[in-house]
Amino acid sequence: MKSRHAKGDQAGIDPKASAPRDCFGTFPLSTHGVPEARRVAAWRDGIKRIVRLDVEALPDVCFQADLTIRILPGLGIISGQHSPFRVGRSRTLVADGNDDLVLLVRTGNGVLSRRNREIPVGLGDSILLSNGHVGSYVFASPAKILALNLPRAPLKPLLRDLGVTRLGPVPRNDALRLLDNYLTVLENDRVRASPQLCRTVVAHVYDLVALAVGATRDAAAEAGERGLRAARLCAIKADIADGLHRGSDISIGELAARQRVTPRYIQMLFEAAGTTFTQFVLGERLARAHRMLINPNLPDRGIASVAFDAGFGDLSYFTRSFRRAYGARPSEVRDQATQS
Repeated sequence: MKSRHAKGDQAGIDPKASAPRDCFGTFPLSTHGVPEARRVAAWRDGIKRIVRLDVEALPDVCFQADLTIRILPGLGIISGQHSPFRVGRSRTLVADGNDDLVLLVRTGNGVLSRRNREIPVGLGDSILLSNGHVGSYVFASPAKILALNLPRAPLKPLLRDLGVTRLGPVPRNDALRLLDNYLTVLENDRVRASPQLCRTVVAHVYDLVALAVGATRDAAAEAGERGLRAARLCAIKADIADGLHRGSDISIGELAARQRVTPRYIQMLFEAAGTTFTQFVLGERLARAHRMLINPNLPDRGIASVAFDAGFGDLSYFTRSFRRAYGARPSEVRDQATQS
């Protein structure tokens, strides 16, 4: 079957968001611009066709939601924020045969109702659910959510147990933390536009999900060499970018402590990616300087000031490194940007 690709970009409930499961792309699902009396019905129809869920507003609560749904081969991602509401799978929906797994990586505090039990869930906790079981979750307060919809078949060989006893709250662990951060990779248009790169990232997500909820011994070993490494490198790069943005010194020792690994492990990750920790940090500093030099809002910013803000203490070293990376002096790049 040939896949259809689409990208929704309209405010409110986008009719394209009622796409079949093989329609890959990014779809907005927002109540913005929708009359309050119609919000729940319109939103319920939109999300039911995508992730097969019932949605119900809570009494005396103005229902609001602003989510983004990304549908990729073998993976659905829901992210955004919403007001309190109830979501679940009724007996009618369960009869459709969809037994996909749903992992709420990040959710708001509330109550999970399953098998005649009510389980309290704290803010930011994770929950593993199955579309093949009747149940519901009440979001008791406004929250930011990050959820995954995963087909059961490719995950089954990776997990120790997919029985009913495995469903429910998932204790916080390092794999969940890395998964939360790694999913930002799929916000990159370049990743989604490359089928091969997209498949690789989705495979990494499967690895991390398996590690988070209980992988078999063989799957854990393979995930440690594949998805876990990729996610750690992604988290380390994000940590470096955050440090540069705040103007902090980048120390591999402090970075390793924050990421709960050794400095040598960080060096090995970068070496496996074809570079070094030092080269990557230098490249990021130079890229930051380049962005400042071509910024039309900073035409009078001195070269020395740009170099200092990018983390360079030696102006001549900055100039040599910049010229080696971009084939022109910082002043020449500034002049070209000003003229254009």
